[in-house]
Amino acid sequence: MVVIRLARKGAKKRPFYSIVVSDKRSARDGRYIERVGYFNPVAQGKETKLLMVNERVQYWIERGAQPSLRVAALWKEWEKKSGVAVEA
Repeated sequence: MVVIRLARKGAKKRPFYSIVVSDKRSARDGRYIERVGYFNPVAQGKETKLLMVNERVQYWIERGAQPSLRVAALWKEWEKKSGVAVEA
């Protein structure tokens, strides 16, 4: 099964997450198929907190990929921010 989930990057106490499409059996921070965005929960000032490529996320969902609960919530947030209609 293919999933869309967060892969942690960054330093200790400074999390940074890549939003990736990967096989469910692979490790959280391990091998992935494609990177479709990122999430920076500690962004300050003009730093971008969230970026997603809607076309690629929709492509993978159409082919059966399951987003994690957190990624689904981030995707809704991205939809509101960017004004792009998302069908899930």
